[in-house]
Amino acid sequence: MYLRKKLANAIRILSIDAIQKAKSGHPGMPMGMADIAEVLWRDFFKHNPKNPNWYNRDRFVLSNGHGSMLLYSLLHLTGYHLSIEELKNFRQMNSKTPGHPEIGETPGVEVTTGPLGQGLANAVGMAIAEKTLSAYFNRSEYNIVDHYTWVFVGDGCLMEGISHEVCSLAGTLNLGKLIVFYDKNGISIDGQTSNWFTDNTAQRFRSYNWHVIDNIDGHNSSVISDSIKLAQSVKNKPSIIICNTIIGFGSPNKSGTSESHGAPLGEVEISLTRKHLNWHYDPFHIPEEIYSEWNSVQKGLDLESQWNELFSLYRSKYPSLSLEYLRRMNHKFPENWNKITNNYIHFLQNNKQDIASRQASQNTLEEYSKILPELIGGSADLSPSNLSMWSDCISIKDNTSGNYIHYGVREFGMTAIANGISHYGGFIPYTATFLIFFEYARNAVRMAALMNTKHIFVYTHDSIGLGEDGPTHQPIEQIASLRMTPNIDVWRPSDQVETAVAWKIALEKKSGPTALILSRQNLPQFHRNSKQLNSISHGGYILYDSDKPLDIIFISTGSELYITLMAAKKLTNLGYSIRVVSMPSTNVFDRQDIIYKESILPSDNTKRIAIEASIKDFWYKYVGINGLIIGMKTFGASAPANDLFKKFGFTVENIVKKSIIFLQS
Repeated sequence: MYLRKKLANAIRILSIDAIQKAKSGHPGMPMGMADIAEVLWRDFFKHNPKNPNWYNRDRFVLSNGHGSMLLYSLLHLTGYHLSIEELKNFRQMNSKTPGHPEIGETPGVEVTTGPLGQGLANAVGMAIAEKTLSAYFNRSEYNIVDHYTWVFVGDGCLMEGISHEVCSLAGTLNLGKLIVFYDKNGISIDGQTSNWFTDNTAQRFRSYNWHVIDNIDGHNSSVISDSIKLAQSVKNKPSIIICNTIIGFGSPNKSGTSESHGAPLGEVEISLTRKHLNWHYDPFHIPEEIYSEWNSVQKGLDLESQWNELFSLYRSKYPSLSLEYLRRMNHKFPENWNKITNNYIHFLQNNKQDIASRQASQNTLEEYSKILPELIGGSADLSPSNLSMWSDCISIKDNTSGNYIHYGVREFGMTAIANGISHYGGFIPYTATFLIFFEYARNAVRMAALMNTKHIFVYTHDSIGLGEDGPTHQPIEQIASLRMTPNIDVWRPSDQVETAVAWKIALEKKSGPTALILSRQNLPQFHRNSKQLNSISHGGYILYDSDKPLDIIFISTGSELYITLMAAKKLTNLGYSIRVVSMPSTNVFDRQDIIYKESILPSDNTKRIAIEASIKDFWYKYVGINGLIIGMKTFGASAPANDLFKKFGFTVENIVKKSIIFLQS
């Protein structure tokens, strides 16, 4: 027991030293959860510090990510490529130890955490991925996918509404390899949580169909160990281990108070803490015997070696299955991918069909899914409206090895769960809802962008064109918000051809999310020559052009492209010279080289008009401050779609009228 305390104290001291040096940080949680972390990481956690990306590793998620020094201390002590100098540079520019854990910055960090509750949601996604992938690939005596997902959460994580969304679903899906440690210290920034958080957490999680282990002494190593074994013994339910802890454990004057939550302890209190914990070493000095006890390198190498031997036998017996597993885990596409997808796009162009882009999306899924078994979809209780299922969709609730998740009315939870699925590997997730309800999921969408998560958002009912449901359901500012979020590519296709291209590019994108903005109403299909067809992938291209010096360049997207083209033809008949640019993805267009962009939108004095049934202000970027925008500046209204388009000026007649006035101004 004495040794265990000393090993846990190494976490505590490293954490408070790094936070003190940085002059900012959160010492309370690392000090309070150090004993739990010591037992988990030394006795149960399956990982290889020399290969943080080993496929069959356990996943560890620090949902209460403000306590990041706990994780950095663990990674350093167990042998990851995270030096003591990096701990000294905690929260400094270009360090591997940012204020909250960030994937890609620190080896061993699975997902970026900090917005409370989302790490828990990501972990639910990882547990879903493990369960589904194991059902698909494992065979008798060959459990090549077989590990746990461990999560640390605090009071704040469980106060956030997302915790209800995702834990409810986790219990429904019987995620037996998901084990959560709840750091029940009763303190948050404002003080004692008993003033605002009096839930009976144990009963709450039992109602979710979780296995609950309550009232655990979070500072007693043997009790913690027994609770973990008990959690592992229950195979058909996720487990939550409710640990009673003292925030800032070891600090004589600040433990158990909010003073230890989010600020350095101070030099005087750190000195007293060292004395209280019987720690007689200089800052950032860890004795070799402590390093030796913590070091997990050889154990990790042995674990991966054993798995490699198992996989070698599996590969001998199931060669095709093993190659498919490696293809998916290595994010490779099937060899015939380009041939099949390009043939499909050309087929659509040559077989005119006027359909809603949500229907075109479903048709595309039907085709692409035939060669991409890693596609795993889901909708927030809108599958028949989003058209997010194809004929071979199988609910993972009905068949664990399936490819579709009925998320229920949980937009935020759905998006964060799918982020976790993506970062687990072996899957390409897409999630679907109405565009307006992306607002419920906004922070998880932002986290997907921040983490460069490969995640496809299918957002249907894209404008006032959805009609009678009215302004509560009609998106106005949402497309602009998505377009302006770093790392997200937004596509608003105008017909079935652009939809198929958008899906292809979204799937091929190596990192970062894509939002597909799709219509409820039918859209006419455009004629394109081969050059135009090949140019869709550039995000913007010339759909209609004059052979004379231009009077106006129209720029449009989605359902408004057709009326824009009709207006252009009418103006042409009146003697004006018009170009129509289809701009399904402004983000992709912006990444093209200057020569291509200049060929589409020349930087001369040609007047430009943008037409889109969303917020007007976004389009000044493309038409200039003196350009004309036919768009929305108010919320919508409840009426049939055609009446709404007429009311708000999205008609051929209005575009022609305003264009002539604009030309004469």
